[in-house]
Amino acid sequence: MKNGLKIRQRRTFSEALRKQIVGQLERKEMSISEVSREYEVSKAAIYTWLYRYSGTLKKGTQMVMEKDSQEKNNQELKNRIKELEAALGRKSLEADLFRVIVDLASEEYKTDLKKTFGEQASNLPAK
Repeated sequence: MKNGLKIRQRRTFSEALRKQIVGQLERKEMSISEVSREYEVSKAAIYTWLYRYSGTLKKGTQMVMEKDSQEKNNQELKNRIKELEAALGRKSLEADLFRVIVDLASEEYKTDLKKTFGEQASNLPAK
């Protein structure tokens, strides 16, 4: 060891091992970082193996986002918004109904039920 540098012996990996590692990467059994640490090989070398042996990843290829898939996703989100708006509308109607019931009950029993049960007093005329 000279000047703190460690001389490492040059290693070669068989084609079968490289293909096996690429297969593990494609199946997401290991990450690039895990392979790099386990086999003590640079990430650049791993990417070279990926480009050479991968069935799906080739250098210079581009991923194309299909218009249909984006439109489908947008439509699903729009449908979800409609569902949530409908649920909110139902809850608003329910809350309005409860307020009307409390107001009618207050008039019937000649007491301010909102005030009696801790909510803000209603605007009923005093009788």
